[in-house]
Parts: sequence; structure tokens; C-alpha cells
Amino acid sequence: MQEQELVNAIAKLVVEQLKNVDVCDPKDRIPVGISARHVHLSQADLETLFGKGYELHKKKDLMGGQYAAQECVTIIGTKLRAIENVRVLGPVRKQTQVEVSATDAVRLGVKAPVRLSGDLAGSAPVTLVGPKGAIYLKEGCIVAKRHIHMSPEDAARFGVVDKQVVKVRFESGRGGTLEDVPVRVDPSFDLEMHIDTDEANGLGIAKDMGYLIK
Repeated sequence: MQEQELVNAIAKLVVEQLKNVDVCDPKDRIPVGISARHVHLSQADLETLFGKGYELHKKKDLMGGQYAAQECVTIIGTKLRAIENVRVLGPVRKQTQVEVSATDAVRLGVKAPVRLSGDLAGSAPVTLVGPKGAIYLKEGCIVAKRHIHMSPEDAARFGVVDKQVVKVRFESGRGGTLEDVPVRVDPSFDLEMHIDTDEANGLGIAKDMGYLIK
């Protein structure tokens, strides 16, 4: 199958998920954040890419103690297909993780599985290039699974628990429902659903609200 055909197939799958109709209650609204491609680095890999003893420079605070760093890297897939200027998120982690959209995976020529963050066993291999060096990851590239972040107080208000799977309905843009959405609960989390750029484009979302449906 040619690259454009794969992209069209991905778009069709997204649109198919938007056909369900559910009743929305204003009190069940959830803000939506669109997660673009990004990279989490281990300290060892950070130093390989940027130099010995290197530390990330914070650009913007995110939830849960994370932040967007000033640093960017290049992702290289098969046959030297590359995506440049991919943002690094801090702080450093135990294992390097690359998060891309399904369309990005097609562009890179890799078979990245849909996973929650941290579930990297058997994920796709890629190469990362920085200003001081490069690393090859035997595994570590995923398509981030859509999910909702909540504090324990938010979870109690919505009547859900950690790891519960829900649906989220959207009325703006093209409208539709996304199913199989895990809830992740932690005191450090702000209320926000995370979707990737493919899902946002399929739903016609910019800065919209979704409605949680159990």
C-alpha cells in the first residue's frame, strides 16, 4: 500500500469513530489538549545527544511536574525518513520514549503501536539525532493512546476511578464520539483529555471541550 493510501486509511478509521451519538451534560465537560509529537529522554541519552553533563532548559511548564524544554531533536525512521525539530519534554526519565501520531509513523516508515505512556515493550525502533550525537532505539516509539488526566477530586466529581475506560463526545467541529478512553488519576494532574493531532484534525478540534460519558 502506498504512503498516501495509508494516510487515507488512517483518516477513514478516525472518521468512523465519530458516528456515535450520545447525550451530553454540561457538568461533564472536559478541556482537551492536543499533544503534538515529542520525545522524553533518559539522562544517558540526553548526554549522548547534547553533550556530557547536559541539562534541559525549561521553556513552558506542563502538568504533573513536566515541562516543554527548549531543546529539539530529529527523529529518523526507516530508509532515512526524518522529522526535524521535535520537542523534548522534561524532566529526564528512566527510559527514552518517542511519541508520534499515526500519520507521523507512516511518514517515518515505522509501525508504532498505540500505547499509554511508559508501555514500550516491543514498540517501534527509531534513531534520534541531536547536536552532539545520535542514538538508535531498538524500541521506544509509540502512538500515544488518548486518555484523560484527573485529580482525585475530579475523579470523585465525575464518579470514575483510575484506569476506568470511558467515552468522550464532541459537539464542535465535525462532532463525534471517541471511545476506549482510559482515565488516569493522580494528585499532580489537572483535568484535561489528551488526544493527538490526527484525532484533533478528524474531529475538527482547536480549543474545544469534550463531554465525558460513562
